[in-house]
Amino acid sequence: MKKFRISLLWQVLIAIVAGIVLGQFLPAPVARLFVTFNGLFGNFLNFIIPLIIIGLIIPAIADLGKGAGRLLLITALIAYGSTVFSGFFTYFSGEAIFPRLIAQSVQTAAVDNPGEMALKPFFTVEMPAPFDIMTALLLSFCIGLGLSAIPGNTLRMAAADLRDIVTLLIEKVIIPLLPLHIFGIFLNMTISGQVASIISVFVKIIIVIFVLHILLLLIQFSLAGLIARKNPLRLLKNMLPAYATALGTQSSAATIPVTLAQTLKNGVSKNIATFVIPLCATIHLSGSTMKITACAMAIMMMAGIPIHTLDFSGFIFMLGITMVAAPGVPGGAIMAALGVLEGMLGFDETAQALMIALYIAMDSFGTACNVTGDGAIAVVVDRINGKSGNLVQRS
Repeated sequence: MKKFRISLLWQVLIAIVAGIVLGQFLPAPVARLFVTFNGLFGNFLNFIIPLIIIGLIIPAIADLGKGAGRLLLITALIAYGSTVFSGFFTYFSGEAIFPRLIAQSVQTAAVDNPGEMALKPFFTVEMPAPFDIMTALLLSFCIGLGLSAIPGNTLRMAAADLRDIVTLLIEKVIIPLLPLHIFGIFLNMTISGQVASIISVFVKIIIVIFVLHILLLLIQFSLAGLIARKNPLRLLKNMLPAYATALGTQSSAATIPVTLAQTLKNGVSKNIATFVIPLCATIHLSGSTMKITACAMAIMMMAGIPIHTLDFSGFIFMLGITMVAAPGVPGGAIMAALGVLEGMLGFDETAQALMIALYIAMDSFGTACNVTGDGAIAVVVDRINGKSGNLVQRS
């Protein structure tokens, strides 16, 4: 008998609705139980985020550098460039659009520290992080780059084991508890009278991000078509089955067979396609970057936090690197990004919970954008390979 499972998206949507409905009549002592859980879970996240950064980024950088040939470097740079472009495209679009959608009335305590909201936890347990976010990032880069340059495997294997532990922790502990955490956040916001304005902003932001996804894909395939001298609309049309599959699976890895088949239909050589598509399924997350950038801007505006272009530019560049290390599990990208959100933008546990809820609500669209864009990168790499004397033999 097949075991029935509810997807993470539906779990989050149910948690949001339940928090809003039960917040209308649930007795305060009962509601405070969930607020207490939120405090404990938020402190645990603050403790574990530096470990997540180290566990994911070190092996990701080390693996990219291990035996890195010219084609690997070219593909990684194009994927990173596409991801960073997505971040800046979203930032400037958000600067123009979001102020009209997010009214000043939304800038309330709803996205401030939970301790300032209507309900407070019964107790808290301090869980200090082993080191701060920036230390974790710098340590990860230094060790990861070092491992990519030395022949030894001892520390590389230890880093791989740590990555497996962190991924298991995300899959078996953090992700399953996220719906309960989000339920508590929306329960508390309902009791404090702020949930209506938050939900109205959520709907507007989701619509804007969906439109931006379509525009981003048109830009990606227009550039690919220009470089490869092919019809960009035909290239994009051929990738639509991969887009539709990703909408259903919410997984770049699960969509690889379809993405690969459609990429071959775009005239990409088999050797290039089989190299680029699995690689980009891991390192190219332009759609995820778009969602995180847009959601971060929206929450900062709701909280009345000023957004400075220079500071946010640094966040986008760092986010692009962090996305390379994102684990391939539902919600993995936003979990990998929490450290950068906290360390560079100052997001507390409530802002992080809102980010997670917004992100997962659009998870399928972001994944579809990611895998469809992989097809554009494959077209470009195939063209570069052909003009560079076939770094990888065509077949």
